Amino acid sequence: MEQKEDFAIHEASLKKSNIQERRRNGVTWFPLRIAETGYGLGAYPFIVVERNPGDIFQHHFSNASPVSMFSAAPGYEEMQINGTIGYLDNNRMKIFFRADELPDWIDMGKIGVNLLFDAKSYDEMYKALNYFINIDKGRHKELRDKILGYQELTTRKLPFESSPALNDSQNKAVQDILNACDVAVVHGPPGTGKTTTLVHAIGELLKYEKQILVCAPSNAATDYLTRSLSSKGIDVVRIGNLARVEEDTAAHTVDAKLSLLKETKQIKELKKRAVEMRKLGGKYKRQFGKEEMEQRKALLQEARNLNKEARELENYLVQKIIDDAQVVTCTLIGSMNDYLQNRTFETVVIDEAGQGVEPATWVPIQKAQKVVMAGDPFQLPPTVKSREAEKKGLGITLIEKIISRQKESSLLDVQYRMNEQIMEFSNRKFYGHKLKAHSSVAHVVLPYSPLPLEFIDTAGSGFEEKSGDNNESRMNPEEAELLRKHLQELMDSGAAVESIGVISPYRAQVELMKDMFRQIPNVTVNTIDSFQGQERDVIYISMVRSNAEGEIGFLKDYRRMNVAMTRARKKLVIIGDSATLGGDKFYEEFLAYCEENNAYRTAWEYV
Repeated sequence: MEQKEDFAIHEASLKKSNIQERRRNGVTWFPLRIAETGYGLGAYPFIVVERNPGDIFQHHFSNASPVSMFSAAPGYEEMQINGTIGYLDNNRMKIFFRADELPDWIDMGKIGVNLLFDAKSYDEMYKALNYFINIDKGRHKELRDKILGYQELTTRKLPFESSPALNDSQNKAVQDILNACDVAVVHGPPGTGKTTTLVHAIGELLKYEKQILVCAPSNAATDYLTRSLSSKGIDVVRIGNLARVEEDTAAHTVDAKLSLLKETKQIKELKKRAVEMRKLGGKYKRQFGKEEMEQRKALLQEARNLNKEARELENYLVQKIIDDAQVVTCTLIGSMNDYLQNRTFETVVIDEAGQGVEPATWVPIQKAQKVVMAGDPFQLPPTVKSREAEKKGLGITLIEKIISRQKESSLLDVQYRMNEQIMEFSNRKFYGHKLKAHSSVAHVVLPYSPLPLEFIDTAGSGFEEKSGDNNESRMNPEEAELLRKHLQELMDSGAAVESIGVISPYRAQVELMKDMFRQIPNVTVNTIDSFQGQERDVIYISMVRSNAEGEIGFLKDYRRMNVAMTRARKKLVIIGDSATLGGDKFYEEFLAYCEENNAYRTAWEYV
């Protein structure tokens, strides 16, 4: 169901529209200028293209996305070649192709790039599911049954000396990971040091194991883990589908490690000779004599042979780089990368397990004898496009199943991020009152603005929600203006604010506020999903919904609201309509919590 829905959305945005409509829908870049061409890892060609810097259209391209480069030049309209994005910023894209050379038509001008449907991820998920459904003996059958709660988990006792750098719950989590024979789960609520704990546990596991595979659902989370592991002196190699990584992660990629080897000079020489052979062969392109045809054929075959030799040497060196690493990091789907074929690991660690759909989470488990999962099932759920698929179970993650069926998880219970008043509502609703704010943050507030929590009620003010472009989202311009006034007052008060985040669940409101705050320093405006894992001194949340029917739409996704409400360190300001929100029990309780803490305000104080 999910694949069908995903494909239908993609087809609607790509196949049933012209180039200009596709540009507006964010699935096409056109026209493009060629900035660079060359040959990368595996002697495969790449191209760097740029769109007009003034192109204002938002896009849905991302690192490692499959794409198709096409021509709109007269006589070449049917030409295209598929590749993978290896680098991406606002207006620049690097694409790698699984081909011997770039096609001639790219020099004809009028080239563009379309976003393709990512069928590979679904293929890997189907393979993983079929493997675990059908396996009827061996360790993976046992691991499957223990993960799903059909068999009891087993433990052992390994020596571990508690670290003074960790608190009691973190030390216990590390001990539990060491002692687990099958599955260990670290439940890390916001600000509790989940990554710190996980990295420490990986260091301890490496005393007993030669190599560990560490995965996460997204490239960003994988890069963060890579940097965190490296900062502790662990030798880590980052595997990816030629995807761009953050600058300070790049040194850990296969490409970077390969470039430091003396044998790389030989590979470059082979690639250079292959390019020369291709160029020589290109001289015969428009001469059709038999002798010239034979000569062209021989030169191009020699180029292919040189590339093959380069690839074989390169692959040998890559395998040695991976052999020597203590930790291999990749995304869930990236665990099936060609470089990791036929490799197994005693332990596979999956971070941010609450953000991966269950089928994707099974993919790296194919390489595991033991699984460690870390995450928080009460924060952002995985993205599921089909509502029907979500209702039928795709919205339930594997980490949730383990916690509910095995009753096993190590809860990290001390948070180091936020004032305790900001923390406490989430603590009541999601964490059973088990969280404690560390003394270093429990009572920290902004000077000149000592209230850590404010709810500003717009009920009765006439701030009605409106439909965004194409009726696809919601916005509330008056609410946005009220937020701007409040923020300006805060900045004028003299409060020392290093960072401010402005969040809304609705993209149309986000785009409206991005324009509004573009000139204000230290202010980041984005959706809730984009703020996962981040924190700011001050967080504003614009709730948007205000209507007579009391409709709140996907504000009913309380896990997303948990994420939004736990990003602030010193001050959280939420602006919304109590008449619309108050019909929902969750928000009714939140409004009562605000009144209980003298945090309730009305829009009339600012209008």
